[in-house]
Amino acid sequence: MIAHLKGILTSAGIDHAVIEVAGVGYLVGASSRTLSSLGPVGAAAMLHTEMLVGEDFIRLVGFASADERDWFRLLTGVQGVGARVALAILSVLAPDELAAAVSRQDKAMVARANGVGPKLAERIVRELKDRVGTVALGVGGAAPAASGGVSGDALSALANLGFRPAEAASAVKAAEDALGPGATLDSLVREALRRAAR
Repeated sequence: MIAHLKGILTSAGIDHAVIEVAGVGYLVGASSRTLSSLGPVGAAAMLHTEMLVGEDFIRLVGFASADERDWFRLLTGVQGVGARVALAILSVLAPDELAAAVSRQDKAMVARANGVGPKLAERIVRELKDRVGTVALGVGGAAPAASGGVSGDALSALANLGFRPAEAASAVKAAEDALGPGATLDSLVREALRRAAR
């Protein structure tokens, strides 16, 4: 898994940027908020990343902060919210604004994003209500996503394999408890998959 990219911004578009790292240009999808935080073309840039893997694609999505990446993970865990919709939400709402909208159950605020209708906005605020504090605090069901690092990457790997967020979080937590803090990503994912299959 690629956790972040640090290099030179070589180009930027409406919904993506290209970051050159050691001679390799990485195409990274991003919210308009993240893209606006990048410096000019030719300047140094750093993005936190999430790797999306499907049957016929591998995509990198970039974020200006770890908080934004954690919210992306939470949003895409909601049924009906794909990467594009999650990025649309993060384009109009900063992580703290999104946290406030969810805690207040303000579906109208979430519905400001392109592609988010009233029903989907209501589902988002309802499903994420109990998890709104876990992003900042790193506790509860979203702990692996909040903590980032190896556990966050393991959670992302399981989510990409189709596990629901709660199932993935439970399996990764059990794997971490069994393997200890020094576990590698590969061993953590294997152990989590083994435990999830029980």
